[in-house]
Amino acid sequence: MDIAGPPRDREPASAAPVSDDAFAGMMAAVGPFEANSRLAVAVSGGGDSMALCLLAQRWAGRRRGSTTALTVDHGLRPEAADEARQVGRWLKARGVAHHVLEWRGPKPVSGIQAAARAARYGLMTAWAREAGVLHLLVAHHQEDQAETFLLRLERGSGIDGLSAMAAIVETPAVRLVRPLLGVPRARLRATARAFGQEWLEDPSNRDAAFARTRIRAALPALARSGMSPAVLAEKANRVGHVRIALENAASALLAVCCTVHPAGYARLDQSIVAAAPEDVSFRALARILMCVGGREYAPRREKLERLYAVVVGGKLGKARTLGGCRILAEGYRILVCREMRGMPEPIAAVPGTRVVWDGRFVIRFAATGKGAPRPRHPAHLTRLGREGWAAVAADRPDLKAGPVPAAARLALPALRDEWGVFTVPHLYYTRTGGPRPGVGFGHIAFCPPNSISGVGFRLA
Repeated sequence: MDIAGPPRDREPASAAPVSDDAFAGMMAAVGPFEANSRLAVAVSGGGDSMALCLLAQRWAGRRRGSTTALTVDHGLRPEAADEARQVGRWLKARGVAHHVLEWRGPKPVSGIQAAARAARYGLMTAWAREAGVLHLLVAHHQEDQAETFLLRLERGSGIDGLSAMAAIVETPAVRLVRPLLGVPRARLRATARAFGQEWLEDPSNRDAAFARTRIRAALPALARSGMSPAVLAEKANRVGHVRIALENAASALLAVCCTVHPAGYARLDQSIVAAAPEDVSFRALARILMCVGGREYAPRREKLERLYAVVVGGKLGKARTLGGCRILAEGYRILVCREMRGMPEPIAAVPGTRVVWDGRFVIRFAATGKGAPRPRHPAHLTRLGREGWAAVAADRPDLKAGPVPAAARLALPALRDEWGVFTVPHLYYTRTGGPRPGVGFGHIAFCPPNSISGVGFRLA
């Protein structure tokens, strides 16, 4: 464990600590916040996150709110657990609530940084959702933004990638907030020193095997040639404004050409899409695929370009698949629904539990039937499928002309027991005969990680 203390060296003016007033301005830029705000802060124990946590504690305290620090133990280094406990001791002494979240289970052999990042945000988001906390603060700063811009430039990213990190990301569970993107790392270290706060140094930040470490090492040379972190971060910010303009235009287009059904499929008017500017309609199509497919990211550009060409050209012909979606022509309209490939395996339906199914539906199970606190017959959540639909149609022939198009039915969430399909809420179907499993859908909502509204990227 490497601990860095607050040496009382004289700080240059450019590394002056962040004052309470300055931080209040940063928070105002990423607001609004409700009265008596409850904040969660991602705290690794580094100087940046320790500074953010202590600034947030004072900001929330002055507004009669509260701050909770979240530290994720990834289990990747033997000393990680000790470091998390050390962070807890530091924060306890300052009256900050602290929780350690553990990443359990097998770890990937490759892509470990990306997997760890996904696990980290997943754990913190889940905690915030369960605790009812709406805002998760992260200590990404100016150098982090510059590094992200350079990494994505090196990879040939387009506008979305070169926008780098957003100051605000709206997710279904929590607002991810980065109030420090314009603040140099040196000012945050100076802030920690002004608080008299020690911090941890993560040795993995010096591991040359990681691309970000290599980019970080190049920053001083780039700064000497006029490409300082401040300049690079500003370039990312300018690209971000272009992205937002395109996002707004795509949202306006989708508002008039697309409808999304609670059953998780969408229809769009081909002629309106074809008449729109290419950059706008291309982005709109990508957003529909992410929404219906339940994906975090759009399909690869070259694949999306091929689909876009046949959609806009009115030459879709037979059904296509891309991004977890099936795309079909319906006269002047286009139907986008979930394809069957890659759908989840059946899971047990237990009253009182909450699941996110297929990455798209938030479901809470409830006991059904008077005096039935637990299922009398085991039931499982699964896709309806062809066999299930055949049984439903045999029981209720009227549903063949029902509310969901044929191509979208097979991927619908359904409850099955040993006697077959029991209920399919989007078809308004419940089995008319046979026993009852004692469990049903207490709540179900289509809630993909990316909606077609496109509100996920915002600048301060």
